[in-house]
Amino acid sequence: MQTLAFILSALALLSGPRTSLHADKKPSSKAKNKSAEKHDKKKKKKPELFKWVNPPKGELPKGVLHQTFKSPSMNVDIGYCIYLPPSYESQTNRRFPVVYYLHGGRPGSELKSIKLVKFIRAAHEEKKVGESIYVFVNGGEVSHYNMPQLGSWGEWAIVEELIPHVDAKYRTIPKRTARGIEGFSQGGRGTARIMFKYPDVFISGAPGGGGHETERKNSESGGWENEKLKFLKDANTYDRARAYARHKSPRIHILAYVGDKGFNYENNLAYSEFLKSLDIPHRLLVVPDAKHSAQEVYEAEAPQIMQFHMNNFEKGKK
Repeated sequence: MQTLAFILSALALLSGPRTSLHADKKPSSKAKNKSAEKHDKKKKKKPELFKWVNPPKGELPKGVLHQTFKSPSMNVDIGYCIYLPPSYESQTNRRFPVVYYLHGGRPGSELKSIKLVKFIRAAHEEKKVGESIYVFVNGGEVSHYNMPQLGSWGEWAIVEELIPHVDAKYRTIPKRTARGIEGFSQGGRGTARIMFKYPDVFISGAPGGGGHETERKNSESGGWENEKLKFLKDANTYDRARAYARHKSPRIHILAYVGDKGFNYENNLAYSEFLKSLDIPHRLLVVPDAKHSAQEVYEAEAPQIMQFHMNNFEKGKK
């Protein structure tokens, strides 16, 4: 009888309500809400606030200074970072060529690309490449564009204001023949736009990983990138290349580069073909296995890209 009672009791337990393993893992409605809130926060990430001056929060890379200058046109202070090569302090009578580096992303900040300095300085310290100054710009509220409707003159501030300021304050070689421009992603787009508009300012241009397909659409839409964002007429890499192609003087030496795993790879190939159709001499560097990342590109090819500028500065001496 005791055995029969034990069996009946066990059967009752088995047939009664129980919780499955899956039910144990099923989140409560409260947990669901927290998860949804977390997901929404990721999706609805607040847009980055734009500031013309962005003081560094931590230690800057070796050789880098954070500085400001007063923009006469906008009456604001604008931040920039400047990398001075190893010999700048010790060889006080020496002057150096300059590369202006345009950051990716929007909005602008002079801090966005300074991590590249570790590759630049290594190439200088190891004497793989001759020394030059690098200036890291703040491209404005919509990076590297003039946006009069926002009161943000990013392109103008770089070419007409920052360059004269740097030439006056530091031991640069204040000539077109010792000045280059480079950038990645939004900075690659900006580099191409600016170098083609101002070939009298730069001898060397290296647009990297730029979204030229968007620039092509801007050209065809009269400047509309989307329903809320409109650029000035002809302020795109296609129209400005066409304008440059009509005279090709003074000649700007061009290196376009892109990682073959980056999402702008195909449209950089297309842009290279477009430049060929305009008979604009240039070189295309494809970096194997590099994603859409300036750091990955520089980790693989910094000395080659830097040497491209130095070769052009040497040509400028002749």
